[in-house]
Amino acid sequence: MLVRVLFMMLLSVSVVACSSSNKDLGDSEGAVLGGGNVYDGAEGTEIYDGSSVAGVDGSTIPGSQEDFIVNAGERVLFDTDSHNVNGDARMTLDAQARWLNTYPGLNITIEGHADERGTREYNLALGERRANSVKNYLISMGVDPRRLTTISYGKEQPEAVGNDPSAWAQNRRGITRIQ
Repeated sequence: MLVRVLFMMLLSVSVVACSSSNKDLGDSEGAVLGGGNVYDGAEGTEIYDGSSVAGVDGSTIPGSQEDFIVNAGERVLFDTDSHNVNGDARMTLDAQARWLNTYPGLNITIEGHADERGTREYNLALGERRANSVKNYLISMGVDPRRLTTISYGKEQPEAVGNDPSAWAQNRRGITRIQ
């Protein structure tokens, strides 16, 4: 009987000693490009849920909104009561066009915004003209127009809250968003 108990204990210790606690995560350790969820099959632990734009190493995922912001810039600013693209805006839009032409499968929404001065209707129309100016510039730089949609928010979504020239300047903008 004592031999049998010792044998069972030795067998149990051998099984535990031979097991491994390292889980093979395969390819899930790198940045995930396709979105969706990646699971560790052993315990169903979620590794990536598609909601983050950073890879495992902290870098941005190519083709994401964060990558676009870092490498091209998402916003251009406009002068008061204007929808004309100025020099600073051209530099940003040139970078946006290069980036967008690198990722031809992505669709884009261009938002037009205005500051709080003026009527709601006037600012919606001005925001629409601003979004269309950005769209037309990107088209002139080779971006496929079928990928581009525009929307005007007028003064409804201010970037900066305040009744001063600094806040107004930040709110007169066009924003390019990746779908």
